[in-house]
Amino acid sequence: MSEGEQRLLVAIPALNEAAVVDSVVREVLRVVPSGSAVVVVDDGSTDGTASVASRAGAMVVSMPYNVGVGGAMRAAFLFAVRNGYSLVAQVDADGQHDASQLPALLARLGEHDVVIGARFAGVGSYDVRGPRRWAMSVLAAALSRITGTRLTDVTSGFRVAGPRAVRLFAFEYPSEYLGDTVESLVIAHRAGLSVSQIGVEMRPRQAGVPSQGRLRSTIYLARAVLMLVLALVRDRPETPPTDHEAGAQGGPPRLSNAVQQP
Repeated sequence: MSEGEQRLLVAIPALNEAAVVDSVVREVLRVVPSGSAVVVVDDGSTDGTASVASRAGAMVVSMPYNVGVGGAMRAAFLFAVRNGYSLVAQVDADGQHDASQLPALLARLGEHDVVIGARFAGVGSYDVRGPRRWAMSVLAAALSRITGTRLTDVTSGFRVAGPRAVRLFAFEYPSEYLGDTVESLVIAHRAGLSVSQIGVEMRPRQAGVPSQGRLRSTIYLARAVLMLVLALVRDRPETPPTDHEAGAQGGPPRLSNAVQQP
């Protein structure tokens, strides 16, 4: 991967993360290669997340209402295609992802199309127990079998996508809860893309509260198992669109009127 030839866009989907998004954006900007950019996808926030992110140095794409992480990331991939970014990294807005680990994920894109930062891969002490952990283990085992690659954390939102994956996800990224993680890997595999992972260390959430409690997370993860089955029977493109095809469809998501591109 040549930094001079491929531009990186770091996408941060954010919902009411004004208390921490400033530090997340600044941390990312300190570690990404020259020529990279950060876009915060403000997913219907009501706490000033967009203005805080802009002051920190990020571009902002404002969604008209809350569309969820999948919809926010699809907008980010489309924004990347329209604006000449061939690599996309996803980082959470709550401060749990350590941006200093991004270079290690990006280095694997020379061999793979999607690289996941895995929490359960022998690095760090992050742990989940009970039914939620069982559901995550089932999903990981199923995706490992489907992709032919050992995956331990298929619900991780810390990941990077290479050029072919970016073009594919701009138009085929699922918006359902956990579809953005689980189903997106099925879509990538069925399009002939390579998926891999490396172990990363997670930090505690820096501010706010998780969007899903333990019980709801368990229920939704159980639903994700069903979604995985549905993903396998849905019709999907066999290959990513070419640059020409991607450039011929639609326009870019709009930047918030109050935000200036750095």
